[in-house]
Amino acid sequence: MSNALAIAGVSAVLKDLLNNGLIDHDVTAALSAPVKVSLQPPDRVKTGDLEIPLLNLFLYQVTPNTGWSNTRLPSRDSNGDRLTNPPLALDLHYLLTAYGQEDFQTEILLGYGMQILHETPVLSRDAIRTSLATTGPVTDTLLPPPSHLLASDLADQVEQIKISPHNLTTEELSKLWTAFQGHYRPTAAYHVSVVLIESTKPTKTALPVRDRTINVSPFRFPRVDEIAADIGSNLPILPSTNIVTNYIVINGSQLQNDNTRVIIAGDEYTPQLQDVDDQRIRIALPVGLPAGINSAQVVQKLMLGIPPSEHRGFESNVVAFVVVPVLTNITPHPTNFVIDVNPTLQASQRVVLALNNKTTGASYTFSIPLLTANTNTVTIPVSGLDPGQYFVRLQVDGAESSLLDLNPASPTFKQFISPQVTI
Repeated sequence: MSNALAIAGVSAVLKDLLNNGLIDHDVTAALSAPVKVSLQPPDRVKTGDLEIPLLNLFLYQVTPNTGWSNTRLPSRDSNGDRLTNPPLALDLHYLLTAYGQEDFQTEILLGYGMQILHETPVLSRDAIRTSLATTGPVTDTLLPPPSHLLASDLADQVEQIKISPHNLTTEELSKLWTAFQGHYRPTAAYHVSVVLIESTKPTKTALPVRDRTINVSPFRFPRVDEIAADIGSNLPILPSTNIVTNYIVINGSQLQNDNTRVIIAGDEYTPQLQDVDDQRIRIALPVGLPAGINSAQVVQKLMLGIPPSEHRGFESNVVAFVVVPVLTNITPHPTNFVIDVNPTLQASQRVVLALNNKTTGASYTFSIPLLTANTNTVTIPVSGLDPGQYFVRLQVDGAESSLLDLNPASPTFKQFISPQVTI
């Protein structure tokens, strides 16, 4: 591949091609005046009384080459490490303009210039090396002299340079020359393609494929519609402890697979085979899951390779669910409540105590600053409470403890019974 000097290299080769062609056709004798070839912007070419016979080749536009735009991508992995050096593929657009003071000079020059480019539709590798050959040392300066453009490696790029005429309308030419702020002269446009500029920075490469295996499986799209408590829909989801294990039920579609996993709060768990079918998964909540909003996702692994091993396969949408705190002990005092809670409260969680007078219906809320450390016991200051019995609720990041009797076998199932305290 070429390097960043390739654009200048192409211009130098085209200039040398035109110079040699004018010499071979003895254009100087035909015009009875010396002829030059330049690469200047049109506004810098001298016109009027100082105008001399001149062919000017101006690079007026550089555009990406669409044919090479998606080769060897991506260039970096998820860690940002360089995997490949994809080429910067460019098309060059030139204007060939003829200048002269005498009659027919511009027409003669433009005719010879167009004939030379027409007879050289492809720049051969030998022609490029000859044009860019240098007798001095090759340098790495920012703006090397033309004799040092052999360092562009233009002759060694995988695709050869092609030259083709490009049609510009009168309106396009008018806009270009207006932008140049130069005096218009007979002009032909050319499209030169393709220049491939590639970095030489080191890359990472994987080992070659040793064995190929084919695994055919039906396409599946597992979807989670709802996550509910195992004891019944619309009932709070209680945390698991080292003594009591609570379950959730994941309802959806296409949930069953030979290698079904459930990701809960970022960790992966495997449900029991008998607890999985296409519309429902029952799985135990992990111990230590914090109160508040958590998430669950169903993933179905694929067994690939020799020997087979688990690989990432099909994944469902992520659905949030709320784990409510459970109050294990309440010690009320006239000035504060000391409450033991499960699961462990996490640092930075917001805790609010809600009290409701069972007789009068009066309600109170008391909050404390954000927790600074993990704890199972929290002390909340209270004030202004009338004597009586109170229902007690604790809100942790908006997840509120339950007052219901959640034992389906109890005669008071789904009734407000506890926790209650007496002030």
